[in-house]
Amino acid sequence: MRLVIARCSVDYHGRLNAHLDPATRLLVHKGDGSLLIHSDGGSYKPLNWMSPPCTLVVEEPGEDAASAGVVEQWRVTHRKSGDELVVQIYELIHDSTHELGVDPGLVKDGVEADLQRLLAEQVEVIGDDLTLVRREFPTAIGPVDLLLRDPAGGTIAVEVKRRGDIDGVEQLTRYLELLGRDPHLAPVSGVFAAQEIKPQAKVLATDRGIRCVTLDYEGMKGTSSGAPRLF
Repeated sequence: MRLVIARCSVDYHGRLNAHLDPATRLLVHKGDGSLLIHSDGGSYKPLNWMSPPCTLVVEEPGEDAASAGVVEQWRVTHRKSGDELVVQIYELIHDSTHELGVDPGLVKDGVEADLQRLLAEQVEVIGDDLTLVRREFPTAIGPVDLLLRDPAGGTIAVEVKRRGDIDGVEQLTRYLELLGRDPHLAPVSGVFAAQEIKPQAKVLATDRGIRCVTLDYEGMKGTSSGAPRLF
């Protein structure tokens, strides 16, 4: 990865045109060929960029650009679209290259698989005297996260999310319609379980007779005394 701090202007030509007046910025040229232009504030996102596959060519500035103080010009061209990002450098302040190696990837805590596993081990979070039938119960339209039985012999389908939104409720609704056709499973009720459930999703779930459970992930891991809240 090459890191350059320079006073530069930037022009993007392609599906849209964009211009950045001269200012001091960070240029990040990554090993995959991409170029990102950052400022020192405002957002974690780059001001402009070129995604791979692309190539970077360093050019001598034209006569007019050189007379205006440009000492180096970068032209980054996307191989498929032909879009171009042209960086004109007026002053090179810092230039370094670093070999970062292979990144092992981000490991998220509290992903849906972890929540599902913990909830399968603690079905009492959903209700009293429930038993686990199966995780990832297969259906023709995809697996149901958890399938439970209540003391009366009814079936409970549980959809587990980190953040519950309307799409998750719609997904569970489709599962309930399909499972309800099976006489061995009917009657089937639904529970929408997530660390955070959006208000619109709660309204839709309630309207469809689906119970919502907000999960206390830290408590389920045993690192907090908080209890899940039922709505």
